[in-house]
Amino acid sequence: MQNPKFPIDNLLTSSHQQENNTQSQILAPVTDASIKRVKEGLAAAGDGAVRQIIQETLNCLEATHQQNCEPRVNPWVRQFVLRSLIRILFQVEVEHRNRIPQQPAILAVNHLHHVDPLLLLAELPTQPYYYILGDARTLYNKWWKRFILGFAGGVIPLKRIWKEELAVMEAAKAGREDLIDLAAAIEHTVPTGEDIHTLRQIDRIILAILARGDGMILFPEGKLGTVEAQLHLPLKRGTIIYALRGGVPIIPIALIGTHDLYLRKKLTIRVGEPLQFPSTTRPKRQEVEVALQTLEKAMLSLLPTNYQEPTGLKPLRHFLNHMLW
Repeated sequence: MQNPKFPIDNLLTSSHQQENNTQSQILAPVTDASIKRVKEGLAAAGDGAVRQIIQETLNCLEATHQQNCEPRVNPWVRQFVLRSLIRILFQVEVEHRNRIPQQPAILAVNHLHHVDPLLLLAELPTQPYYYILGDARTLYNKWWKRFILGFAGGVIPLKRIWKEELAVMEAAKAGREDLIDLAAAIEHTVPTGEDIHTLRQIDRIILAILARGDGMILFPEGKLGTVEAQLHLPLKRGTIIYALRGGVPIIPIALIGTHDLYLRKKLTIRVGEPLQFPSTTRPKRQEVEVALQTLEKAMLSLLPTNYQEPTGLKPLRHFLNHMLW
């Protein structure tokens, strides 16, 4: 029987199941590069220091009675540092910046590259203070990332299994004997993030952030996109559920140009009109689906219909595309 204290458990769980079903249908190819990444991810999952910082960060974020328990650098400092770096590397254009309110909101953004959150934080308003939900092991798999995030804060680490790991597990089941041990290690070590305790904890953290007047940046595709100007559909329900329960608007945003990076490439942040939905503490499935269709339409309308990747020299392309792995 469903616990009445958590009326959206079924919605949250089905959203994660939907994501994993999609991932299992469209698996990443198992290559030498993907196997290397899986081994690095496995090492991070088994690293006691990484596990500790992830859990401490989540526990601290959840302790809402301890204001600013987590590290949180001044938003103007954060923006200045990130903007200085981003604008050295790229040309950035922000369209319709004034559509982003100064009140709590959820920014719903397409996701093409690990640099996307840094680009957004560098260019978007500093009020409210925006938090990002990010893959835990990608965030903390390098010592310098742990150092920066330990200083800056503003990140909610999400425990989840990678598409490359799912591909390895499926390949092992299909007969790849050389991957059997690796697949077994993944199943034993890597958290999927699907357990009810984790879902409820993330739920409490996000709603507390919105309630105290801060904002969230969410990527409703649930994974990195593979093609410019296209959305990975269907969108995940979480963004809508948090907006309905938090009583905040959703601001659709399109990132254009970030899939394939190189020095001084033009990157565009295109902001859409705010979407406001009736607030409810117990969103019904039909309400969520209707709002999700509205968000999907709004995000698609912001993407270019005739995007052409620039040609010519692309300096530092490999470095910039892999620096945040």
